[in-house]
Amino acid sequence: MQLIIGGSFQGKSAYVAHCRPSAIIADGRVCTQEEILHCDIFDHLHAYIRRLLAQSVPEQEIKAQIDRLCRQNPAMCIVCNELGSGVVPMEVFDRRYRETVGRVCCSIAKQAKTVTRIICGIPTVLK
Repeated sequence: MQLIIGGSFQGKSAYVAHCRPSAIIADGRVCTQEEILHCDIFDHLHAYIRRLLAQSVPEQEIKAQIDRLCRQNPAMCIVCNELGSGVVPMEVFDRRYRETVGRVCCSIAKQAKTVTRIICGIPTVLK
């Protein structure tokens, strides 16, 4: 498994698409769990987590679900925005979202073979 992280609009998706040109992509903004199980690239993990939180799925269940998906599809590349480096949100939901994304990414990073951070389209391998 590979984790690609970075800020919004920093070239993460373009980088992954260039590395895996004929990949099957599951978009976290709209995809189902079934699509994640069969994809090569899981893009917008942060949006998927936001969708689950909006459906009142508890944070621990989200983490457990994503851990299961990672075990069931260990070859996928996961792409996620970094959310924890900015201003702390005022709204409770937004703070829960930010924290959940951070904790899930920490869990994925432990399992991942490689972790790459993209800034201004430039990849830096962290692991």
